[in-house]
Amino acid sequence: MSLVPRATPFTRARQRQVVKVGQVSLGGDLPVAVQSMTNTDTADIDSTAQQIIELAEAGSELVRITVNNDAAAAAVPFIKERLEIKNVRVPIVGDFHFNGHRLLSDNPACAEALDKYRINPGNVGRGAKKDIQFSEMIEVACRYDKPVRIGVNWGSLDQTLLAKLLDQNSALEQPLELNRIMQDAVIQSALESAAMAESVGMARDRIILSCKTSHVQDLITIYRRLAAECDYALHLGLTEAG
Repeated sequence: MSLVPRATPFTRARQRQVVKVGQVSLGGDLPVAVQSMTNTDTADIDSTAQQIIELAEAGSELVRITVNNDAAAAAVPFIKERLEIKNVRVPIVGDFHFNGHRLLSDNPACAEALDKYRINPGNVGRGAKKDIQFSEMIEVACRYDKPVRIGVNWGSLDQTLLAKLLDQNSALEQPLELNRIMQDAVIQSALESAAMAESVGMARDRIILSCKTSHVQDLITIYRRLAAECDYALHLGLTEAG
């Protein structure tokens, strides 16, 4: 099965970092690669492996799975094993939330088997725990040389950051519209999180950024701004899309 991203008219307009995810390279001047996500219980090894195979056969070049508990984390190496038996080499992305730091630490076989981690800065922890738990996940990624997607979602924004930007906006003589503040918040969350990941030891060419919203026009505006402010590889997608 070929994992070379197929040619598309949507080549990148600006030179970006190239990130290797398994056998697939993203960013730079490469064509867009398509990622999909399973809707199975990841702990169900047979169903999850079968759906990944079906997605890969349909053209998906990367597949994301949820890793939401210990049973799911324990299943990941066996899912990869099933795929290898079938000679399916599609990279597997682990989607983590509040307990991701613990799952990665407690399940090293999972941490090693995954090809990329997806981390949402808005739900890695609250208060003082947020930065600590985010850093712990980045440390694991560095240990196993795994790239990460720092995936900001405007439905789960860091409330502390959002409150700060709203307060700053209310103090202006001519406050900006709320929609602009939301755009600022998702971009700032992504860039600050990427800077923190680098401070922990992650290389720029191991970081992918995404800033998802539910509205196409907002998404276009956000990504144009994000592309102008950084050279990280970018992941594009609508939230609440499926």
